[in-house]
This record gives sequence, C-alpha cells and structure tokens, in this order.
Amino acid sequence: MAGVQIRQVGADEGEQRLDRWLKRLFPQITQGLIEKACRKGEIRVDGGRVQASTRVQAGQSVRIPPLPDADAAPVARKPRVAQSDAEMIRAAVIWKDQHIIALNKPPGLPSQGGSGQGARHVDGLSEALSFGYKERPVLVHRLDKDTSGVLLLARTTRVARRLAEAFRERSARKIYWALVAGVPSPAMGTIRYGLVKAGGRGAGEKMRCIHPGEVEQVEGAKRATTDYAVLERLGARASWVALSPITGRTHQLRAHMAEIGHPIIGDGKYGGAAQENLGDGWGAGIGGEVSRKLHLHARGLRLVHPVTGALLDLTAPLPEHMARTWALFGWREADSPGDPFEDA
Repeated sequence: MAGVQIRQVGADEGEQRLDRWLKRLFPQITQGLIEKACRKGEIRVDGGRVQASTRVQAGQSVRIPPLPDADAAPVARKPRVAQSDAEMIRAAVIWKDQHIIALNKPPGLPSQGGSGQGARHVDGLSEALSFGYKERPVLVHRLDKDTSGVLLLARTTRVARRLAEAFRERSARKIYWALVAGVPSPAMGTIRYGLVKAGGRGAGEKMRCIHPGEVEQVEGAKRATTDYAVLERLGARASWVALSPITGRTHQLRAHMAEIGHPIIGDGKYGGAAQENLGDGWGAGIGGEVSRKLHLHARGLRLVHPVTGALLDLTAPLPEHMARTWALFGWREADSPGDPFEDA
C-alpha cells in the first residue's frame, strides 16, 4: 500500500468527475472507497474538501490517501446494465454523431447518482450508449430527476471540455416549457432573484430566493436570471410558459416561478401540495391527474457544434404526462414558436 500521493490533473483531463479521474489512475479502487475518503477529507483538491462528483480542472493538485495495491485488491467488477434499462436509455436518444449524444431524458430518471438517487441514473446507464466506443459517454450538464427533456453527453473528454465551456460562457441557448399556476403578468419578463441553499433540517437541495439587491450580503448566495414568456393560458387558472435560464443554478426555474407566485404544476418542493388556486397564481396543484407530476420539460437546446462548427438545434417531444395535459387543454406543440425570446 503506497503512502499519500499528490497528483496533478493533466491539461487534457479537466472537466471530469473526480471519481472517474481517480478510477482511470487506480482501477483497483471502488466507488465506496472514494466516497468514504472524500467524506473524511482524505481526498482533497487544491487543499479543499470535495465530493466524489466534483469536477476537476486542469492543473489542480489532488491529495490521494494510501490506496490498496493493484495486485492486492481485486478490481471491482463493473456492473452490467440490465437489458431493459439499456433498451430504455437507447430509445431516449434523439440525436447523435461521433462526438455528441442527445437524449430526451424521461421524467423520474436522475441524471447522476447521489443521496437517495439509487444506482439507476443516466450516468450509470451511459455504458449502454457507448455505440462501439471504448469509453462510455460523459454527462455535460444535468437535469433534475423529475425534469424531462434535452440532455447532452460527450463521447470524448475533449468534446466534454468544449461543451462545458459553452455552458459556462452561456453560449448554449436552453428553452424549457412549463405549466404554471395562474398567469404571470406581464406576459413576458425577467426574474432576477438570487439563490442560496435553504439550509435547515430536511431541506435537502432546496433553494431560497434572495432579493437582487441583497445577494452580496447573503453568504453563499449567487445571482440568477430567468427569462419567461406566456405562450397559452387556461383562463386565470394556469398557463403554458417558456423559460430560458440565463444562469444555471440548482432548481433555478422552479424556485423563480414559485417566488413570483406562479409555481410549476406538480412541484411539491416549491409550490406546496395545495390544490387551492383562486386565480392569483399560488398553489402548485390544479386538481386531478394533472397535479401528480412535475410539468417542467427541457424543450430545446441550441448551440454551435464544438467540432464541426454547425448550428445544432435540438428539440425534445413532451413526456407522456405533459402531452396528456396539453391535449386536455387543447394546446398543440406545433403552435409554439421555437424560441419566443429570439426577437425580444
């Protein structure tokens, strides 16, 4: 068993999850060992505590505790993806080439593993999306478990870095569709509340909105901006809105819509479970089957291809539960502009 090591992330190794980076260097170590060492602070990046899911950057120094020798510990057998799961995730592919794979992620399927997520998630099923490549594709961004829609994976680490850069520089345009309680007024606007972890017992990842003028005074708060546009309405009861996150904070769209009094239908975390909605917008339920599932969908993603330079305009059809709601209200996907903010 070797002693403590300090390894530097190579110039071509950035934007990888820490656990994947470690497993490439030390195939004998298990996921459980990595997560335990992170919790205990034995693995550190540039001196700071990290999680197994932290993405490392080129040039960073990683402290690695003593590890089992390669010939002393059996390599953990890589679990195979069940045939039914492999067929499900492949059926979710809406576009691919030799560099990128785009999925229409089903609602209820987490993007990555984590607390309470179990082993069945897009990252864990990505082996079934190798399509002849030696390495499985890498998630470039993520969607909440109950949010459906366009999700990108890069087929090489080089492409992953370029796509991550596009998201950081906000050159990738994301359009979400949502069903919200009430009708936002004005019909088109921008929400600029900052976001900070709510904290407290049982809060989990829940975020709390902060007035834009107070963000600098609140520790841990980050600025967040969302554009919205009302596309259709059901009287004063509910409306179909398009949302474009200018920033990419955790639960940004859900927290922002709830903060302005128009929570996304089916959002028990931010809108509460109340069915009461007298027309002022509040209440994430409007009764019946419609209220049972989150109505938030990553409808479209537009970006410049990082290798070919071509403009990619990806669109994901509505998931089954949202398609039923749209049909119930007499709304048609084809009646919506692709990007209602384009000329705004």
